Amino acid sequence: MTKLIVVLILLFAAAAGAWHMAGRADPPAIEIVKPERLIGPSGDLEVTITTPGGELTQLEVVLQQGDARWPVFTLPGGEPARLARVDANHLQLYRPIGKRDVPELEAGPLSIHVTAVRRVLFGLREIRSSATHQVEVRLLPPQAGVVSQFHYINHGGSEMVVYRVRPSDVDSGVRVGDYEYPGYPATGAGIADAEPGLRVAFFALLWDQDVTTPISLYARDEVGNESRASFDYRVFPKSFRKSQINLDDRFLQKVVPEILYNTPELKVDNPSDLLGSYLQINRELRRQNNARITELASATAPTILWDGAFKQLINTAVEAGFADQRSYVYDGKEVDQQVHLGFDLASTTNAPVLAANRGQVLHAGWLGIYGNCVIVDHGMGLQSLYAHLSTIDVGVGDVVEKSGRLGLSGATGLAGGDHLHFTMLIGGHAVTPIDWWSEQWIEDRVLRKLHQATTPGSGEGSSDESSGGLAAGEL
Repeated sequence: MTKLIVVLILLFAAAAGAWHMAGRADPPAIEIVKPERLIGPSGDLEVTITTPGGELTQLEVVLQQGDARWPVFTLPGGEPARLARVDANHLQLYRPIGKRDVPELEAGPLSIHVTAVRRVLFGLREIRSSATHQVEVRLLPPQAGVVSQFHYINHGGSEMVVYRVRPSDVDSGVRVGDYEYPGYPATGAGIADAEPGLRVAFFALLWDQDVTTPISLYARDEVGNESRASFDYRVFPKSFRKSQINLDDRFLQKVVPEILYNTPELKVDNPSDLLGSYLQINRELRRQNNARITELASATAPTILWDGAFKQLINTAVEAGFADQRSYVYDGKEVDQQVHLGFDLASTTNAPVLAANRGQVLHAGWLGIYGNCVIVDHGMGLQSLYAHLSTIDVGVGDVVEKSGRLGLSGATGLAGGDHLHFTMLIGGHAVTPIDWWSEQWIEDRVLRKLHQATTPGSGEGSSDESSGGLAAGEL
């Protein structure tokens, strides 16, 4: 009898120990991946659960606002939720939880509660875990309104707007047709005490956009709420010159092999066919290069790095202007048409190329049709480009001052002779440099608006329409 009691005590102790140890096993691990911070009319719940063998006996998701609770998932689940096995030990839950899917939601704070349970000890015991995540429900679109006045834009040129957006944490800027130009905090433009929602945006009406292209502010949050706001502006049409480029075998032999050697990623149909290869370079490589320039623009600084008017390279003659419409002629026949998006400035062979203004180097190296090329970022989406250099004296990341040396002029890329191809870029899109070379334009289009935003109620600046068009006269 005593032995039986001892055995029973030992069995009980073993069972108690096993029960206790089972209770210390790892519970399901819960990670609420989405939403990160907002839900709107739409929104997705994404939860990752780590559990041995992917086994769960219970999984529940509850949304809570105040005292109101809404279960949105319980095993075994069903539409519109989806519970999927990622691998042997991981499950992933997807479920739309926006206002359209959970109509009871109201604007304001929202708690997401997730509970997961799995069995241990041969299914005799359950262990559970829970996770809570706080987000905000936003149902109204953000608001944007212009602060600056008198917006004049030259066709192919630039402008700047100061505006206010609420809430201050949303994406916003200026939309011109299909293009968007993001705004940046006004503190980056030197308004030290600017409220969080005050923004500055540089934008452009590109040479190939119609002068009637709509221009407006936009404000968009991460859950799809979006608004637009109009503002007053006037566009000044500009005429662009037409020119003819005569191609010959000597020129093709000079430029085509060098570009193909330095651009191995470009696959031409027949490298020995100089004219055919040139046309692929002039079309496809030009497109690729311009796409790369647009990509580089995303690395812009959120602050204005430049100071005062930009400097044209001194003692240079203008050989080609901005947005010249070029026809390419070979053996008496037109073989291509392209647009020249910059100024060709020539002086002497291997002339020093100087930075037009202060900035940071985004690109310094070979760039297809542009040959040896330097791109300098001036902040808030503004860059300057220097092409066809013979040598480059700066590297990516270098900070250059106005008139700092970037390299020497040359004839690399699609260049027939030694010169500098120079242009300005807004959001990676070429705009005429004439605006930026003008102190009057800088004062009226930029500094006046920043001053007004700094000291509300001060002078509103000249409304003379000629002030918006004078700086962009034809050279």
